[in-house]
Amino acid sequence: MGDKSTRIYLLFLGLYGVSYMGNAVYGTFMPVYLKSIGLSQTSIATLLSLGPLIAILAQPVWGSIGDRSESKNKVLQILTLGSAVSILLFPISNHYLYLLMIICLITFFQTSINPLSDAITLEYLARTRWNFGPIRLAGTIGFALMSVVFGMIAKKNINSIYVVYSLVMLLTLIICIKLPKIKGHQSSKNKVSILVLLKNRKLMLFMAINFIVQMTLGYYYAFFPIYFNQLGADNGLLGWSMLVSAMSELPFLLFGHKIIQRFGIPVVLLGTAFFAGLRWLLLYFVHNPYLVLPIQMLHGLIFIVLSVTIAIFINQEVPKELKASGQTMNGLISLGLARIIGSMAGGVASEYLGMREVFLYSAVVAFITFIAFLFIFLKEAKAVQKVPI
Repeated sequence: MGDKSTRIYLLFLGLYGVSYMGNAVYGTFMPVYLKSIGLSQTSIATLLSLGPLIAILAQPVWGSIGDRSESKNKVLQILTLGSAVSILLFPISNHYLYLLMIICLITFFQTSINPLSDAITLEYLARTRWNFGPIRLAGTIGFALMSVVFGMIAKKNINSIYVVYSLVMLLTLIICIKLPKIKGHQSSKNKVSILVLLKNRKLMLFMAINFIVQMTLGYYYAFFPIYFNQLGADNGLLGWSMLVSAMSELPFLLFGHKIIQRFGIPVVLLGTAFFAGLRWLLLYFVHNPYLVLPIQMLHGLIFIVLSVTIAIFINQEVPKELKASGQTMNGLISLGLARIIGSMAGGVASEYLGMREVFLYSAVVAFITFIAFLFIFLKEAKAVQKVPI
C-alpha cells in the first residue's frame, strides 16, 4: 500500500470513527437528556419519532441530490455542517414545539450522513482490494469509545451534549473535505428512474425483513436508556453497556464478507430476526442492571449485520446511477419509517403496559418475522431451482 493509498485508507477510517462518535452522543444520550428536562415517555417517543418522519422526506432528497451532483462528497459536507450547526440551537428553549422543530431540523441533515458515507466508501472501495468491514469497524470503535467517554461526562453534565456533538460533526466535516472525490453518476445525461429499485424483488424482500427488525430496534434505541436507568444503572453504566454492544460488532465486521459468502444473504438476515427476538426476551426477564451487559453482546448479531449486509447488496446489485438513492432508500426504511413506528408505538404501549412488557411484545414480533421469512426465503429458493437454465 503506497503513501497515497495509506492516507486515503486512514481518511475513510477517520470518517467512520469520528462520525459514529456523533451517533453515540446523540443516539444514546438524547433520550436521557429529554428525560432530564422533565418530558414524559409519550412526549419523548413523539419527539424521537417525528424526527425520523422528516428523514422519510429527507432521505430520498439527499440520495437524489447525491446521485445527480458533480460530487457526492459536497453533499456529505453539507449534511455534516448542517448537523453541527443545528444542534447548537437546542439549548435556546425547552418549549415542546421548539424542541420538536429543532429535532426535525437536526434529523433532516443527520439521517443521511451514514447512508451517503456508505455510498461514497463502497464505490471507492470497488476500485481497490480493501474490504468494507474493517473500515466500518472504525465506526464501531468510535461509537464504543465515545459511549464510555460521554457517559462519564453525562454523569456530571448532560447539557454538554450540544457542544460535544457539534465538535464531532465539525471534525467529520474536515475529514469529508479531504476524501477522494466520488461523482454522482446522473450528473451527466444518463438518467435512471428510482422505480428500478422498487422492481428488484430480492432488494424489496431484504428491505422488508430489515424494516420489521429495525422497528423493534426503534423501540430499543428510544427507551433502553430510560429502562436501563430504571433498573438502577447510572449514565456511566449506560456508556459501558453501549461499549459492550458496539464491540460485539467486531466479529461480523472482520469476518462478515466470509459469513455472507458461506451462508448467503437470506440466512444471514434470518439470523438477525432470531437473535433480536432472543435479545428482547432476555431484556424482558432481566432485573439486575449488570446482567444487561452480557445481553448487549447480542447487538453484534442484529444491527450491524442488517446494515452492512444490505449496504453491500445494494452496492453490488443496484445500477451505479442509483447507488446513493439505494443507500438512502434503505436508510429511509430502517432509520425513518421503522424507527417512527417502533418508538411511537413502543412509547404509547410502554405508558399503558410498561417498558418491560413492550420488550416481550418486541420479542414476539421478531420471532414471528423469523418464521414468516424462513418460509418466504425457502419458497424463493425453490422457485429459483425450478427455473430452466
